This record gives sequence, C-alpha cells and structure tokens, in this order.
Amino acid sequence: MNKKIGVYGSIVNFIAVICFALCMLFGFNHGSYFSSMFIAFGFVLMMCGYAYFAKKEIKLAGYISVAFSVIYTTIILLVYFAQLTTVRFNNLTQQAAILLDFQQCGLLFNYDLLGYGIMSLATFFAGLTIKPQTKTDCWLKYLLMVHGVFFISCLIVPMLGVFKADSPTWIGMAVLEFWCLYFVPISILSFLHFSNCKE
Repeated sequence: MNKKIGVYGSIVNFIAVICFALCMLFGFNHGSYFSSMFIAFGFVLMMCGYAYFAKKEIKLAGYISVAFSVIYTTIILLVYFAQLTTVRFNNLTQQAAILLDFQQCGLLFNYDLLGYGIMSLATFFAGLTIKPQTKTDCWLKYLLMVHGVFFISCLIVPMLGVFKADSPTWIGMAVLEFWCLYFVPISILSFLHFSNCKE
C-alpha cells in the first residue's frame, strides 16, 4: 500500500500539472486555481513516499521534505481556496482586492510565490533521499535537486516588487508554463521510481 500511495501521488500530480498548464493557456483562472490545489495534494503524497522509502542514513532528508511539503500545501490551499470562494463570490473593496485577488499581484500572490519557494526546498531534500540505481533515478535526483534553486527566486522576487497588477501577463504565464514543462518529468520519473520500490 505504501508503494501505491507514492504511485498515486505521482499520477495526481502529473494530471494536475497538465490541467494547470492547459487552464493557463486558455485563460481559465478558476481552473488553474483548482488544479493547483491538486498539485499540492499529490505533492504531499510524493514527498511522503520519498521519506518512507529513504534509506536509514538519509531518512532525515525525507522528513525535512515532508515538513516543507506540508508548509507549501498549507500556503497554497489558503491562497487558492480564497480565490475560489471569497474573491470569487464577494464584491471586494479596492483595497481588499489588492490584498486578496491573485490577479492584483498583492499579498496572496506573494504568499503563493513563497509557497512555491518552500516547495522547491521540499524537492531538494527529496532528491537527497534517492540513491540512484538506474538512469531514470539519476535524472529524477538531478531534477529534484535543481528544482531547489527556484527557492531563491521565489523568495527574492516578491521583495523586489517585480510583479505588479499592470505587469504584462505573458511574462508570468511563460514562467509558469516553463515550470510545468520542468515538473511534468518529475511526476513521470517519480511514478517510475515508486513503481520500482520494494515494500
């Protein structure tokens, strides 16, 4: 069953990332928000899988990846649940919209970037748990650990005020589509990794 949880988490993550990418391309914001919540759900299952199957001498890295994944998921669920409920169904004042509406690049937008920065740390530590036996595991370890570099930009960019409500939307979309292209292989390779794990 432990193996299946990792496999199912990878599948959920893969489907959610694809849906997220497609919703962005077609400008369906609510679909993007909903998909992002499922990216988080699948991600926690994946990180728990890495922690469970980690060798004894690197278990701590797995536990750290789980801890960061829980922080990431908490932030992401708060951000996107707010978009699908409070922001969607209420006529917000201008000041409230600046803070709460994701499209305004305000408080919740910045929290979102923080969340994805924390996600990057989780993948870095998950990468440390892998002792590659195959070429696919080598690629997976490499992709997970390099993904950790995104932590720096996700932490610093909001502090620099790079994204504003009047920023060209194509820039943000291009960055997110690139992230999707990067993360889809992680989901696929995670699926293969967990499929080959021995209980």
